[in-house]
Amino acid sequence: MCEKDTKMDEIDVMFSHLLEEMDGLTLSLAQSVEAVTETETNSSELSDLNESVNNLDTFESTSFVAHPEETGPGEDHTAPCEPLPPSSSSVTLTLPPTDLHMHSDDSVEARSDSPAPKPAILQTMIIKVWMADGSSKTLMVERAQTVRDVLDKLFEKTYCDCAIEWSLCEINQELHIERILEDHECLAESLSMWTNGNDNKLSFQKRHQKYVTFTQPQFFYMWKRSCLKTVSEQEQQLLLKENFDGSTAVVPDLEGWLYLKEDGKKVWKPRYFVLRASGLYYVPKGKTKSSSDLACFIRFEQVNVYWSEGYRLRYRAPTEHCFVLKHPCIQKESQYVKFLCCEDEDSLLLWVNSIRIAKYGTVLYESYKSALKRAQHHRTSPLSEQSAPALDQCTQMEDDSPPDFIPPPPPGHVAIL
Repeated sequence: MCEKDTKMDEIDVMFSHLLEEMDGLTLSLAQSVEAVTETETNSSELSDLNESVNNLDTFESTSFVAHPEETGPGEDHTAPCEPLPPSSSSVTLTLPPTDLHMHSDDSVEARSDSPAPKPAILQTMIIKVWMADGSSKTLMVERAQTVRDVLDKLFEKTYCDCAIEWSLCEINQELHIERILEDHECLAESLSMWTNGNDNKLSFQKRHQKYVTFTQPQFFYMWKRSCLKTVSEQEQQLLLKENFDGSTAVVPDLEGWLYLKEDGKKVWKPRYFVLRASGLYYVPKGKTKSSSDLACFIRFEQVNVYWSEGYRLRYRAPTEHCFVLKHPCIQKESQYVKFLCCEDEDSLLLWVNSIRIAKYGTVLYESYKSALKRAQHHRTSPLSEQSAPALDQCTQMEDDSPPDFIPPPPPGHVAIL
């Protein structure tokens, strides 16, 4: 019995020691937690202080940036807010990845259930526009300004006529393509699509393709006739009224054979394509041309159409008359860039401008009427009766005397079309 009591006493002593050790461990843990909490509090206070300093720096720096709402109408914006990048492109921004909505049979298909994030657009940006003679103009563009507004600025700076053919063109030197920026486009939004490190340029040139749809509508809406007779101006106006005076534009009934470049290869295969208002379709192998058999190749909501240059040598195209369909954020060759080739120049003009009609509709016609009105006003203006430079030479006239020579084109500049 005594031996049993002794063992119980030993167990009690051991248990007491264990409790003391547990109390000591609990106390040390509590002290550690207090130390960590104090450190986090100090870090939080330091972060708040850094954030306040950064906000102050941001406020001080943005106080010197010209925003549209802070700019008076009489001020002349000739100095950039920031130093111009060494590249000849206007503005480059780092963009989040964008989702494409393109369709094909096997290789071309990228879908997304969520909308693509929109790139950030600056309130003001400095752009450099290249002239036909290799000189350039620097302009300040505000966020809300359209391509038409920028063209008006260029008309004032170059003292040239306001013909409807004058265009602001986007040149992608990586892909050797060019696009006529539409007059209704927000220029800042279009430029925000350019990714960092690109070699894109803006060019101010005459492009007769810009509004040929409205100056020669019979070429697009009567193309199936074996021989196009001479159409009077009254008949042209009737065609425009029939196809553009409604709430939506009538897309030319266009179909035919085009060569499609295979992804990653210099191989072109013929496909029969059909143009619809909703997009570009093709006839799969072994199918008929009926609407039920057509497969969607691409929709126009997320892509632009571009003219190309030198593709017969660069990609072994069947002819030199090629065009490209791609998302504006894609600046290099990719499986999502679609290369198409036409038989001749007339077919190229027909396809590219018909796609523009399908994409923009009546907005394109309204832009044409505005440009025509602007040109007519310039011709009837008293200032236009004074001596003006020739149409092909009105690229640069500064307040100082013009140079006696034409400066060479900038390094790497490629003249397209």
